[in-house]
Amino acid sequence: MTMFRLSESMAPSFHSVHDAIRREDCGEALLFGGRGSAKSSFVSMELILQLIRHPNIHAVILRKRENRLRTSVYAQMQWAVEQMGLGGRFKMTVSPMEMLYIPSGQKILFFGMDDPEKIKSIKAPFGHFGLLWFEEYDQFGGPEEVRSVEQSVLRGGDYSLVFKTFNPPQAPSHWANLELNQEKKGRIISRSCYLDVPEKWLGKRFLEDARHLAEKNPRAYEHEYLGLANGSGGQVFHNITLRKIHESEREKLSDRLYRGIDWGWYPDPFVYEKMAYLPGEERLFLLDEISGNRLSNTDICRLLRQHGVRGGDRILCDSGGEGMKSAAELRSRGFHVQPAQKGPGSVDYSMKWLASLREIVIDPETCPLAADEFSRYEFEKGRDGSYESGFPDRDNHAIDSVRYGLERIWQRPFHREKAV
Repeated sequence: MTMFRLSESMAPSFHSVHDAIRREDCGEALLFGGRGSAKSSFVSMELILQLIRHPNIHAVILRKRENRLRTSVYAQMQWAVEQMGLGGRFKMTVSPMEMLYIPSGQKILFFGMDDPEKIKSIKAPFGHFGLLWFEEYDQFGGPEEVRSVEQSVLRGGDYSLVFKTFNPPQAPSHWANLELNQEKKGRIISRSCYLDVPEKWLGKRFLEDARHLAEKNPRAYEHEYLGLANGSGGQVFHNITLRKIHESEREKLSDRLYRGIDWGWYPDPFVYEKMAYLPGEERLFLLDEISGNRLSNTDICRLLRQHGVRGGDRILCDSGGEGMKSAAELRSRGFHVQPAQKGPGSVDYSMKWLASLREIVIDPETCPLAADEFSRYEFEKGRDGSYESGFPDRDNHAIDSVRYGLERIWQRPFHREKAV
């Protein structure tokens, strides 16, 4: 152990991550990139190092499918043990699949998520589970599944560290790619690729294959080797930025506010969006959101007040169907709710207007539904695989709420265009 130096066995791109973990400034490392970036090698060694440094904790390593454990993360951990010169200190078994650090009795357990109940029932022989690694993070079922695992595993104790490693899916709208835009206290996000790794680690064949693909199919090369989510081609909004909108920004936008409502009950949700628009910069900011199913008008009024909506704040809403009855009731309770004008061609025009803005900034913490819808919204494909014209009328409730709220902005050029 004294002869091993992790800094000499990991790619330079991970030095800053290692330093933050050593200082205990990092509680979660979200590591993504292309083939050959050595991120799994780094995590396997770092996990062992932290296990030894914290003698009262144990580790859990996960993949989505159990049948992929032995040839991936288990083999990777075996490599790390030998690389670090610790072969005599670990006992490794396949049934059950686990590693025992002999000097302290600490364990590293391996699970597939085929049976989530196994995770819920695990118990540490002593201390607590403080280390958790999601390998091929993008293959898990989404943020809710990941949170459930974290809540089941990371119980008790003062120290925990989570690793999440993956090669980004090509579609920018994939939930794992969206995670890369979300700030979180204690989270470090690090992108890496094979260009960050010493060539002698990769070998001649790997480098030749990478160069060949770069020449033959640059887009595939960017995705597979550089780790870029370079899109499926059908995404409607290429101008989305997901980030926290700080209070200082919100104060400056306080005189540029617009509000919209899309009525819904079930399965379609009710959605309220508050936004700010800077016409000189062609930038839209989504600031606040209310969404939910089976919300009564009494519930809606209560939530609007909780979110700071006052009687003089104008809200433009969907003017179709039963929504007008709800709008009338909200007006009777003191809210300034007005119907959007809509009209033939207004959907296409307003959607194109939104897509043409220089930037749509969405705070995913305060507007989670809008962040999801705007990021995932894509044109539909026909039977021949080509994208169809027209905007799909599905999974767009927050989008519609934004369109209604901003109608008085985009409708002016819309009416001029119709007149021509």
